[in-house]
Amino acid sequence: MQALGQDQAFREATELDAACRGEGISSAYQPIIDTVRGSVVGYEALVRFPRYEEKNPEAWFARARREGRDAELEAAALRSAFAHRAGLPGNCFLTVNVSPHLLPSPVVRDVWAEQGNLGGVIVELTEQTPIDSYLQLEPHLDALRSAGALIAVDDAGSGYAGLQHLLALRPAMIKVDRELVRGIDTDEAKRALIEMLGLFAGRVDAWLLAEGIERVEELDALAALGVPLVQGYLLGRPAPPWSTLDVDLALRLSASPRSTSSQTVRGVVEPAATAPSPAQAAALFAANPFLADVVLLDGRRPVAVLPEEAARLGVVTAGLVVNVDTPIGEALSRAITRDSSARFAPLLVTDNAGRFVGLARMERLIGRIAGTPHVPAV
Repeated sequence: MQALGQDQAFREATELDAACRGEGISSAYQPIIDTVRGSVVGYEALVRFPRYEEKNPEAWFARARREGRDAELEAAALRSAFAHRAGLPGNCFLTVNVSPHLLPSPVVRDVWAEQGNLGGVIVELTEQTPIDSYLQLEPHLDALRSAGALIAVDDAGSGYAGLQHLLALRPAMIKVDRELVRGIDTDEAKRALIEMLGLFAGRVDAWLLAEGIERVEELDALAALGVPLVQGYLLGRPAPPWSTLDVDLALRLSASPRSTSSQTVRGVVEPAATAPSPAQAAALFAANPFLADVVLLDGRRPVAVLPEEAARLGVVTAGLVVNVDTPIGEALSRAITRDSSARFAPLLVTDNAGRFVGLARMERLIGRIAGTPHVPAV
């Protein structure tokens, strides 16, 4: 009996050692859906252990924590998640999971360094352990943001992701715990809580994502509440890259009632001069003394609104991007969360493919919601 136990311990140690090297693990990708457009806008990478008897990822990470090798296994899982990043469909983001207490780990930081630019990556802070010090996390989160990544809080509404967690981290995405989603179509209290989280998300310029959707009634309820992003087995199970949304579900979402253009940013969009670099923007200002601002583009995607001085000095501060169908109230709520120096800068407006279509100026947004007439831009 003792020999049997020793054999099992040896086998588990050998398997863990191999998994930490990335052997025998892979990633599945679960689609994330935009409820307004009825299309896939992102994927969550989820680690899998197909070559081993133990399939449960939670059991693997629990074993790694007991052996003090959780950072190594986390790093291996991240590398697996990024293995297909180069083929990620256009206009889609990739979310990866990481335990907050492992962010300072050198082996995890090595993974971010290997990836270089993290644009289009959302880092979800999972909840296996509490966050003891937000101050200690700040430099690591700032480094991720500087590399282009966004931060998400996973399972909001459960565990340690309380209000203090959300206030301290100010994430770009808030994922709603699946327990709050289950049965939301028949639970008024859950609907009220989702509405409150949606209001909070709008005020701190974050997206709200509801996960764990398994029934069309839950999907309909969340779409009616205005939850912008959804995920769950109903919409797509974790699968090899890159699965698409069922046509019937896409039509169900895209056919849901929408705001009219008079109530959305679409009604106040105006054209703007564009340039691919600050230097070329500066040349536009020199050629046209009446030009107020120039939009810096990366291909067809907007990056920033450049006043003349910023263009001349080459100073680029990322602007606030909103979809053309964003309700005006939501756009204003997001705009006022910006730093005071940029709070009244124009908003960059994109179409459903993320392409720049024009600017929305704060005075026009405020005037539209106040019901005052607008003077066309000169």
